[in-house]
Amino acid sequence: QVQLEESGGGLVQAGDSLRLSCAASGGTFRLYYMGWFRQAPGKEREFVAAISWNGGTVEFADSVKGRFTISRDNAKNTVYLQMNSLKPEDTAVYYCAAPITPNIPSRSDYKKWGRGTQVTVSS
Repeated sequence: QVQLEESGGGLVQAGDSLRLSCAASGGTFRLYYMGWFRQAPGKEREFVAAISWNGGTVEFADSVKGRFTISRDNAKNTVYLQMNSLKPEDTAVYYCAAPITPNIPSRSDYKKWGRGTQVTVSS
């Protein structure tokens, strides 16, 4: 049973950068896509980014394209989300997620979640 643990959140000012990390254990990390989602207060959880098993394919929400990058280190069972040029609207709890299929996952296939890490961007 895969377990995910996020770290790296915090309080920053608009324009700053943060790097989130997600450490995975208990599963065959290297075989699966990994994703990042976020949930702002009063809003539904939304997709942020995803990366294929070997890092060759990445995908981003339109709202973060050009500002966020996603990467992974399979030797360390860790996926990263580098967030640059942060905006107040990026404020949310950020969740790492793993799909239940080793195939290309749909959004609904992401069913393994970490506890989340809070990112707060002040204006």
